[in-house]
Amino acid sequence: MEQVIVKNQSEEYMVNVIRSKRKTMALQVGLDGTVVARVPNRVAKKEVLRFLDSHAAWIAAAKKKMARRQQEKQAYRSPYEIPAYDSLSKREKDEIWAHFMQRLMYYAPKIGVTFERVAIRNQKGRWGSCSSKGNLNFNYRLHYLPQELMDYVVVHELSHRIHMNHSRDFWALVGQYDKDYKQHQTELRNIGIDK
Repeated sequence: MEQVIVKNQSEEYMVNVIRSKRKTMALQVGLDGTVVARVPNRVAKKEVLRFLDSHAAWIAAAKKKMARRQQEKQAYRSPYEIPAYDSLSKREKDEIWAHFMQRLMYYAPKIGVTFERVAIRNQKGRWGSCSSKGNLNFNYRLHYLPQELMDYVVVHELSHRIHMNHSRDFWALVGQYDKDYKQHQTELRNIGIDK
């Protein structure tokens, strides 16, 4: 991994350059402010520097945005008591499973979709996911949150059975079954997944 310095006005940013077989150059800024440039193996360093210089203002704006998110997250204190996954008994895990299945069986026919395997996990970094084969994964923490937040994630993942993307059509479908989905997104983002 290479590291280069990008300047934007009076500020300097360290950028980690990761090369791979990809065909295009792309930038990512993490929540911690880390900047990563993903570039093709054969691209010359001077081209990478030119690309980074042309995106210096974007990097600065993205870092400020992530810094604000971190401040908001640190200022927020979740009012929900969520037990550690390892402390749950089999009975409690069975109750969580049944809760998810009840919501899935309620929404799947409404949306007009089916699903395959369902797994309830102690996931880090995400509330749910849907594979191209229809396998669903959910974060056990949702069981302890308000029902509307759990339902939003269930609707979100089931909607991926029709749209495996986050296009306008996807969000329009989600909105049919959760008109307050934007508010629920914000609440889940504020709660975070740190345990």
